[in-house]
Amino acid sequence: MSLWSYANPVRFMGATRPLVPILGAVAGVCLVLGLAWGFFFTPDDYRQGSTVKIIYLHVPAALMAINAWFMMLVASLVWLVRRHHVSALAARAAAPVGLTMTLIALVTGAVWGQPMWGTWWAWDPRLTAFLILFLFYLGYIALWEAVEEPDAAADLTSVLCLVGSVFAVLSRYAVNFWNQGLHQGASLSLDAETNVADVFYYPLLVCIAGFVALFGALVLLRTRTEIRARRLHVLRLRERMADA
Repeated sequence: MSLWSYANPVRFMGATRPLVPILGAVAGVCLVLGLAWGFFFTPDDYRQGSTVKIIYLHVPAALMAINAWFMMLVASLVWLVRRHHVSALAARAAAPVGLTMTLIALVTGAVWGQPMWGTWWAWDPRLTAFLILFLFYLGYIALWEAVEEPDAAADLTSVLCLVGSVFAVLSRYAVNFWNQGLHQGASLSLDAETNVADVFYYPLLVCIAGFVALFGALVLLRTRTEIRARRLHVLRLRERMADA
């Protein structure tokens, strides 16, 4: 069966119905296990102390904030090229989830930065790019709400998503582009010298898995809700036309 067949709303609804509870259950188990493991059964860092444990929220949230935008980018490109409504609705559904992940990353980053840097905020390249990404999320959601015609809103938000992808890339690779930034290098890396120690690494992977599953469950759930809302909108239009 072709992947494009799931662009059919009926087929998409049928295929995703069992996935939402499964992903929700996986997210719950991974998050409870990973956060409990990380916060209660890992030692303090010799330099950062107990503050290091903020990575179990900060790193997964930051990863999902960036990847949520890339998921929206792919869905927006599919809409622009193939005009599949499910892809546009999936992008719209992902935006509030990505916005929340970005906010979690910004807040937890500030909580970590205050004792480490002596300030809640610094105009570091990655932090600045991440803040701009947060503003793009707000703009994307506001644009969807501001345009009444659904297809026109999908077109405009898709273009905005293309522009915002620049800042998604910058927020991910700013440390590599500008070495003078305060922000540390990647916590997860193929380079063993920059990677976190194994005692922190394994619970962090479990937390990341939990955030990925949670993102998948929320996006599928919201996409299904958007499809239902679109159907209701069409039915109301038909009723108005019939009354006229």
